[in-house]
Amino acid sequence: MIYRRLGNSGLKVSALSFGTWVNFNKEQSLDDAVACLSAAYEGGMNFFDCAETYAAGEAETILGQAIGQLGWRRNDYIISTKFFFGIDGAINSGHTLNRKYLMSAIDGSLARLNHDMVDLVFCHRPDAETPIEEVVWAMSDIVASGKAMYWGVSEWPAKSIRKAYEIAERYRLRAPIMEQPQYSLIARQRVEREYKDLYKDFGMGLTTWSPLASGVLSGKYLDGIPTDSRLATTNQRRANARIQDESLKLAIRALQPIARQLGCSLSQLAIAWCLKNPRVSTVITGARNPSQVQENIRALNFVDRLDDEIMIRINEIFPRTPTFAD
Repeated sequence: MIYRRLGNSGLKVSALSFGTWVNFNKEQSLDDAVACLSAAYEGGMNFFDCAETYAAGEAETILGQAIGQLGWRRNDYIISTKFFFGIDGAINSGHTLNRKYLMSAIDGSLARLNHDMVDLVFCHRPDAETPIEEVVWAMSDIVASGKAMYWGVSEWPAKSIRKAYEIAERYRLRAPIMEQPQYSLIARQRVEREYKDLYKDFGMGLTTWSPLASGVLSGKYLDGIPTDSRLATTNQRRANARIQDESLKLAIRALQPIARQLGCSLSQLAIAWCLKNPRVSTVITGARNPSQVQENIRALNFVDRLDDEIMIRINEIFPRTPTFAD
């Protein structure tokens, strides 16, 4: 495993991490969750990503129970949660980042996770109705309380992130240290262009998600939707639009000779490409079973093999400003 600093902090995260968004729910047994986490941990992953809203709190409960069963030392892993969407439907605790919600949400997550603190806590989306000053004060106070070690944001526009940093500096508050944006061959604009100055000015780290674009870049949907796939049982409009995009299918097929040349799968190529970006602290991956976890980890073997020639070929297939359904 490769370990990278999370932005300009001293915290080191595994270059590949494990996400609970899709598979930690009521349909997955605790034994299956334990098996996946065990495979990830044994493969060197030390960061396990979650959110309050994943399966309406169920993902946090499963993650906490699984870690408890595995008996890991607390210093050996990093755990996260995120707040914005809410889970109880109350007027002041859904689609908001107001102080009242944030200060109670952290307690709810810690109870479900059965932890005294999380390492990372994110504002899961921006909130246009709550002043950023209020958000920064609340998140700084959560860190000051010891209930989280660092805080960050997810899918915020660059101008809002810059304002959060400036507020933190002005009032000597704890500043965000990371963003969690979508990043893949077909979702490049935000990471590579919009956030460009934030890395230089503030040392912002990235915990990126969806490197396979909901599985589309794995190539498994090129000839239709397999009956045992996630899209066969869920309605994801964006992913379904992508798998019907003929130009995207052509681009994915054009990647196949490169994957064969390297001796890797399309999934491993797509993940390795994300890791090639030095601004990426960690790539969050998902898996339904230990074998998928292990396949994802093997993507590390191909990062250094993505030389300038191969990167040029890939960039010719997937331009920096994609035209595919996104």
